[in-house]
Amino acid sequence: MPQLSLHSPIGPLTLSEDDGAIVALDWGWGRDQEKTPLLTRAQTMLERYFDGEPESFDLPLAPWGTAYRKAVWQALRDVPYGATISYAELALKAGGSARSVGGAMAHNPIPILIPCHRVLGRSHLGGYSGENGLDDKRYLLRLEGVPV
Repeated sequence: MPQLSLHSPIGPLTLSEDDGAIVALDWGWGRDQEKTPLLTRAQTMLERYFDGEPESFDLPLAPWGTAYRKAVWQALRDVPYGATISYAELALKAGGSARSVGGAMAHNPIPILIPCHRVLGRSHLGGYSGENGLDDKRYLLRLEGVPV
């Protein structure tokens, strides 16, 4: 499986590709590095994003998960740069409950590209599975101009 890593303000990130689609974005530097056209394009988009340029991440993504999780992640891809949505609002769009949406967010294999950092609790930030937890979520939201 081809992988390509990049430096970011929230630490090193590694993109993984399988069968022509991004399947994972992990914190840390990958052992094997292989530039493919898709991974290079995704790396460039992420670098522009971290430079403060709004980015829609129009990339082929193929996260592995249950049908429900995939529905939640797909609905989440519609939340634009600089916007947020609550767990309850996302549940109305994708089905389930705020709690089940939270479970889907915790298992998101492609964070940032599937922007789970844009999902907030009613009275709090919620959680974040990034290496630095809520610090990463706050950073990403501030980068997009969301007051935290």
